[in-house]
Amino acid sequence: MDYISLLVFGMLLSVLGWFNYKGNISSIHWYNRRRVLPEDVPAYGKAMGTGTMIIGAALLLTAVLQMIFNKEALYFITVAGILIGLAMMLYAQIRYNHGIF
Repeated sequence: MDYISLLVFGMLLSVLGWFNYKGNISSIHWYNRRRVLPEDVPAYGKAMGTGTMIIGAALLLTAVLQMIFNKEALYFITVAGILIGLAMMLYAQIRYNHGIF
């Protein structure tokens, strides 16, 4: 029960990432999507959604493994997932929004 918040947050990020992946980018801040061309919206949504789902999956995996093995040293999975997810999101921002902001 100690990792329930990590589990819930991972599920929320995974669902949000799925919506972004399917093309609904309305949950992304307006200033992060203001220069995305209409024809690039599906690709932008897939890239941002993939990054968000990677972060959510890393949180879910960490929570499940910590519940099973009861070890505190599994946070490297979360850190790796966050770094990979953020790199994917940064790529999408630079490629489709032509800058970070």
